[in-house]
Amino acid sequence: MRGVILAGGTGSRMMPLTKVTNKHLLPVYDKPMIYYPLYTLINSGIKDVMIVSGKGHAGHFLELLGSGKAMDINLRYAVQEEAGGIAQALSLTESFVGEDNIAVILGDNIFEDSFKEEFFNFKEGAKIFLKKVPDPEKFGIAEVNFNKIISIEEKPKNAKSNYAVTGLYLYDNKVFDIIKNLKPSQRGELEITDVNNNYLQKNQLEYSVIKGYWSDAGSFDTLLRSSLLVSRKIL
Repeated sequence: MRGVILAGGTGSRMMPLTKVTNKHLLPVYDKPMIYYPLYTLINSGIKDVMIVSGKGHAGHFLELLGSGKAMDINLRYAVQEEAGGIAQALSLTESFVGEDNIAVILGDNIFEDSFKEEFFNFKEGAKIFLKKVPDPEKFGIAEVNFNKIISIEEKPKNAKSNYAVTGLYLYDNKVFDIIKNLKPSQRGELEITDVNNNYLQKNQLEYSVIKGYWSDAGSFDTLLRSSLLVSRKIL
């Protein structure tokens, strides 16, 4: 299995911090944010990782992480030329992934858990990771019944559950064919929720509920909260 970290976007919600650097290079306590998704992949057994970033600050990732030798991994890089959505960013990794399965994590997602067993046991289809949240209207939400996912809604006004879809996904190699057939959403992007719903319609989408802490760290409030939790050695 290969790993992909999606670290694009303009970081507009976190200006002026992101005026001169990528959001995913901002500090979460004592490490750049990108270290946390990277270690999630490494601690789950991934050795080959590609980081997809926007073109504005792509060189900063290379300067920080290099080839990955210091972490005993192989790092590759790709550049998303313009904002086209998470699924579009993932499509840029097709040649890197080859015939392997893929673990995809968003660059601002911080997990306490290790997923080594889930990664090792994954064979085909897709798998998402859910976490109960108090404010489901802010997330993609999965409706679950009898251990099956019934639906996924993006930021619903009247949520059918409080299970948020976190930014960690496992896909088989068919994900790239799915992306090629997606249509842009109303905001003109290829959405990862549409990818997951495609697998759901084929009855090929599984899930796990994570036990430990999770944050997307993509806002001032969540960045601060994540830093405080790391400082207390909770993560």
